Amino acid sequence: MTESDDFPATPAATRVDIEYCTVCNSEPQCLQLAGLIRASVPEAEVECRTGRRGSFEVYINDTLVHSKLNSLAFPDYADVLERVRDAHNGLPVRQAAAQPITDCVVQ
Repeated sequence: MTESDDFPATPAATRVDIEYCTVCNSEPQCLQLAGLIRASVPEAEVECRTGRRGSFEVYINDTLVHSKLNSLAFPDYADVLERVRDAHNGLPVRQAAAQPITDCVVQ
């Protein structure tokens, strides 16, 4: 019996990167989502960083799971948490749902 048979492989740390726009003042949303992730999956590495204008991009293990630039909406936080838990448990990373846009007016 080898040493690897005695001890199961330890999964790699789950990494979440959130790119947010300072012009849009979306840092509070980034900090809120990061706090929720840390509370739900304390082992996850979470980083908020400034990025492109209009952005709120969420990456889990380098996979884009939500793009505000594409959807024009923030992610559904509960859905992001589920995706982080899945990744932490070794499941494939999937796209997260967007929050419904309810307060946008086009003039």
